[in-house]
Amino acid sequence: MRGLRSTLVLAVVLIGLAGYIYFVDSKKPVGDAATKEKVFADVKADEIEELALKAESGERSRVRKTNGQWALVEPEAAGADEGEISSLTSSLPDLEIQRVVDEKPADLKPYGLDPARIEVGFRTKDGKEMKQLLIGDKTPTGSELYAKLPGNPRVVLLSSFIDGTFNKNPFALRDKTVLEFERDKVTTLDLASSKGEFQFAKSGTEWKIVKPIAARGDFGTIEGIVERLNALRMQSIVAPEAGDLKKYGLDKPTGTITVGSGSSRATLLLGSTDNAVIHAKDVSRPLVFAVAPTITDDVFKPLADLRSKDLFDARSFTATRTEFKRGAETLTFEKAKGKDDKEIWKDAAGKDVDAAKVDELLNRVTALRADGFEAAVHPSLKSPVLTVTIRYDKGTMETVTFGRGGSDVFASRAGEPGSARVAATAFDEALKSLDAMK
Repeated sequence: MRGLRSTLVLAVVLIGLAGYIYFVDSKKPVGDAATKEKVFADVKADEIEELALKAESGERSRVRKTNGQWALVEPEAAGADEGEISSLTSSLPDLEIQRVVDEKPADLKPYGLDPARIEVGFRTKDGKEMKQLLIGDKTPTGSELYAKLPGNPRVVLLSSFIDGTFNKNPFALRDKTVLEFERDKVTTLDLASSKGEFQFAKSGTEWKIVKPIAARGDFGTIEGIVERLNALRMQSIVAPEAGDLKKYGLDKPTGTITVGSGSSRATLLLGSTDNAVIHAKDVSRPLVFAVAPTITDDVFKPLADLRSKDLFDARSFTATRTEFKRGAETLTFEKAKGKDDKEIWKDAAGKDVDAAKVDELLNRVTALRADGFEAAVHPSLKSPVLTVTIRYDKGTMETVTFGRGGSDVFASRAGEPGSARVAATAFDEALKSLDAMK
């Protein structure tokens, strides 16, 4: 009985304790967010029109929004980095006080607030005075920062992740774009380096090599270069005024890049390398800046990398007429309309041929690609083993001749210089498909 009585007493105590905990917890605000005070409760990011920062280094900067555009106004006039500014303005309304450290500190120096390590000021479009936040040192654990508002004596704690947001120097806030051009309107690209001088022209969706040879360009490679230039950013400002270009190796550039967009031209000069960066200059601006050294390998490529590797632009579904000349034999196939307007293939005598076999043949032939290029026409092409002519897309025609030198296969495209090396196994598979048409 005594054991049962003790168990009942413990049960009653446990129920009472649970009820008390439930009652007390039900009166508490839900979540930490409900108990935390906003530093700037009434501020909205899109209402901020001016920012003033003092970084830990002591450098001061000021940016201002005019007609919806941010610009650096101090210590110099320059475009602003919209991404950096957006990070700043969106962070200010979300700042939360983690807790109060001291309501009335006798000395602010232990907190790194006399003077403040970082200063943040901002003005809204309706505000006459600049609101400020003073940020001091990190706490011993490093998880929080000491901070205070001017005019309010108390020292509070803020999350330490904001240190990277507000500890910005003028360079961090400025626009670091290297070359200004309209990406979607680029039609020309000129490159000059130790690898040679290259000129490219874009028509529609096709890039062509204009110099040093006339040939089709590799669309992916050339577009990749343009995209790399569009995304290129300064690493630092070397000098606000170039002065003596020889000092930076810019009197005789190691590389010159010109991007044509519509009627405008943007030109970048690359100079000497210093401390793992390259001195560079946009010819339209006075400053010298540094860029990452990877730019040289990303932009200045061998001619073979810049040529189109496709021997044919046509594909089986675009071809309308094909001619395969092999020795004294020539096989011709032409696309026509059959019953119900279905596309069919006919031979030179007008007889229907197996469309699936023609498509397989064309797929294998038009899939042949160059593994590399040679400046001269290979001797084997004087006695070709196969010549393919394809008409496609409203009468466009292309002819490619193939030769065999030992175990190697070479190809020459009409209207383009030199010759291409082709994988022998892929070429032999194409020949098998051709034999299957006899």
